[in-house]
Amino acid sequence: MSSRMIKGAFVALCLIAVVGMTLRFASASGRAVTLPDPQVDAPLAATGDSTAVIAGGCFWGIQAVFQHVKGVKSAVSGYSGGAASTADYELVGTGTTGHAESVRVTYDPSQISYGQLLKIFFSVAHDPTELNRQGPDDGPQYRSVIFYSGDEQHRIAAAYVSQLQQAKAFPHKIVTEISPLKGFYEAEAYHQNYATRHPNDPYIVINDAPKVAHLKQQFPAIYVGK
Repeated sequence: MSSRMIKGAFVALCLIAVVGMTLRFASASGRAVTLPDPQVDAPLAATGDSTAVIAGGCFWGIQAVFQHVKGVKSAVSGYSGGAASTADYELVGTGTTGHAESVRVTYDPSQISYGQLLKIFFSVAHDPTELNRQGPDDGPQYRSVIFYSGDEQHRIAAAYVSQLQQAKAFPHKIVTEISPLKGFYEAEAYHQNYATRHPNDPYIVINDAPKVAHLKQQFPAIYVGK
């Protein structure tokens, strides 16, 4: 049995046995903050599809959020930060491969900008102040990372993190890494669209469904229902 299956079974027991505790977890994992627009961003432009690769905890939730964003054409779960030879779920789960569970977002830059994607990432998709963990998931494979491609993405990402730090947008320091993208490796088929295919999975109900709900609440103009 995989580590996530074991975790899912444990959460299911918690749902049955401790309703009050479950509600507390749901509130904590469903955190969302209101953030300013990036002061440095790429202008909207019809230049063909663009991609962004980000990581912030289990890729199921990150993928689910961005699948509901207007202008996003696809969101794919995968691994970044390590070698191609170790881009395997069970290996990545050991926390020794250098990989982070990541999502590659392909988007239309005439409809949404890179900076706007990062605003969503920081606002509702994860907590950027948690070091090497996210919610119930612990280990460097769940760290917060922006994997940038090119100087423009690097500049926008670094400027936005600095902007949020200076504005004290979070009660704790942002620990998000900004690293060059060296490779993205798609995750196994059973991880793709997991939240959509398993909406009643206790892990999804507690940790990921609140993120999508907050996206709809905070960004109604760009929320796309499925």
